[in-house]
Order: sequence, then structure tokens, then C-alpha cells
Amino acid sequence: MKRFFKPIEKDGSTVAKKPCLSPEKRDGDEEVKNQKEPSKFLTWNANSFLLRVKNDWSEFSKFVSEFDPDVIAIQEVRMPAAGGKGKLKNPEELSDDTKTLREEKQILMRALSSPPFGNYRVWWSLADSKYAGTALLVKNCCKPQKVYFNLDKLASKHEPDGRVILAEFETFRLLNTYSPNNGWKEEENSFQRRRKWDKRIVEFLTQTSDKPLIWCGDLNVSHEEIDVSHPEFFATAKLNGYVPPNKEDCGQPGFTPSERGRFSATMKEGRLVDAYRYLHKEQDMESGFSWSGNPIGKYRGKRMRIDYFLVSEQLKDRIVACKMHGHGIELKGFYGSDHCPVTLELSKPSSDVEQN
Repeated sequence: MKRFFKPIEKDGSTVAKKPCLSPEKRDGDEEVKNQKEPSKFLTWNANSFLLRVKNDWSEFSKFVSEFDPDVIAIQEVRMPAAGGKGKLKNPEELSDDTKTLREEKQILMRALSSPPFGNYRVWWSLADSKYAGTALLVKNCCKPQKVYFNLDKLASKHEPDGRVILAEFETFRLLNTYSPNNGWKEEENSFQRRRKWDKRIVEFLTQTSDKPLIWCGDLNVSHEEIDVSHPEFFATAKLNGYVPPNKEDCGQPGFTPSERGRFSATMKEGRLVDAYRYLHKEQDMESGFSWSGNPIGKYRGKRMRIDYFLVSEQLKDRIVACKMHGHGIELKGFYGSDHCPVTLELSKPSSDVEQN
């Protein structure tokens, strides 16, 4: 990444950045003085970051410029980690091991160096192939104290498939996740994988309760019936006629009773508040969903809310707005993805005591 992406300083000089260390101070106390805590956030499952850059970047850039978030959390980057065959992978850096990958990396780095993204620093957590992966963009004036890539902060390894980026700020932590899909069957990479993930999330929440949390991303679950457009359709959905032996696992992945029950338990255990539902108690059939099915086929018009901002209870009174920016069944405001951006705005802490 150093080869192609060097943030531009105000005086026009470039400073190479290390990908995963606490940000270094350049101007002593002056830099610390100019830092601020993030208060505006954006999360988006891009469904291939490269495709969005190639096809929908101008529209998305305009949206980012208008909302002006301090933090942008991306899921489904779908770019491979650096390191060729037989070499150690570096999930924090985009691969440039072939001519095609070098060209694709250059396309992404140019896009992230152009306005408004030149004002952000980027962290990657990538899979070995063009699958999954996450990215976190943070404004230069909101530098985190530390960035981790694992639910266990003591572990140096990245989560498999690059599903986690955890940023530690002065007064809160921000967790960006691309939660695994439940799948349709009782298999290792389906039901079992999701159960293990949910268990690890609960463990993470209990171990990090010393500081408020903002958890965002594609969590791949619709909590309640009002979070889907057609509850009966999703509750009875099947893949090739297969019916799981446990009725709690039946239905559309993301809307099975077992997933929804575990999600409720997770929120209770972590003392988390669903920021969108905190403000919007009723179902919104026009713009109350973050994922939309293919406009062609049986999933046309079928929509789910699976992208979230969950915040610790001590932050709920600071929620100013939480909005999903897509609407209708023609995927307006989705910028080429099957997910639309979701944003969160927090008010400033009312006092130093509250902030501490």
C-alpha cells in the first residue's frame, strides 16, 4: 500500500504510513490538540469495492462529500491480501502479485486518493482471495489510538476472511464486522460457523465492557419481523426443498428463529441499543431496509435490514440520527451494491464527565 497510497499533507509533502501501528505524532502537542472524537459514521457492504470504484464511484463520492462522515466502514471489499503462492500473506495490504492485481490496486488507490477520500487514512483486513474482507477509513483529524483485526485484541492474526476491524478511540471503541452468513444447512461452513461467530461476539462484548462500543457493519441478521418486507416469505424460504431437522434453523439465512434469538441475547449481554430502531419504532416499507433482492426473480421486492449500528446504552442519548439511504425495489441509493449505506450521527458529549 505504501507504494501507491501516501496521504497528502497540507504543505503538499507526503508521509508514508505504517498500516497497523498507533498513529505517530508529527507535530507534537499541536497534532494532539487538533484531534477530535468521531461523531459521524457510515457503514456499507460494497459487494466488491473494486466494482463500485469502476462503476459507481462518482455517485458514491458525492454522497460521502455531502454526509461528510468521520469514519467509513466497508464490508465485502473482495480484494486479495498481498503475498503470492507459497508466500506469507499480509491481510493489511492489497495484493499486487500479478499484472492484473497491480492494475486493480492502482485503481483503488487512485480512487482513495481523490476527494473526498484523500482526507482519510485506510486500514484493510483482507482474505486470501477475492472474498469477504473489510476496510476502515478514518479522517486524519480523528485518528484512533490503536487498530486491531481480531475479536481477541491480544491476537496478532487477522480474523479469517478479514471479517473484523476494531478501532480504539479515546472515549469508545468502533467494531466493523462482516458477519458470516448462516447458510442453509447443518454444515461446518453454515450453521456451525455462525454459531461459533455469535459465541465469540458475546465473549468479545463481555471482555471489552470497560469502554462504550459502536458496532457496525453487515451483521447478516434481521432481528424482528418489522426488519423484513415479507416475513412469511423469509420464514418459509428453502434451498432446493431442503428442510433443516431443527425447526429453529428453518427459513431464510438471517431470519431463522435461532439466529434472531441469539442476536437478542447478544444485544442484552452487551447492553447494546439498535440505533435505527431506537429512533424508528415503526416499519418503513419504502426506506427501512438495507438489503434488497435481485430485481429479477422471486426475490424482487424482498428486502431485509441486516446492516446496523449498535451502540452501548451509555451512548443512546447521544443518537441524533440513524438512516438507511436506499429506497424502493429498484435499488435507488445502493450505488451498485445490493446493500445501501447506513449512517449514524452522535451529538457531542454534554460534559467532560460524560465523555470520560
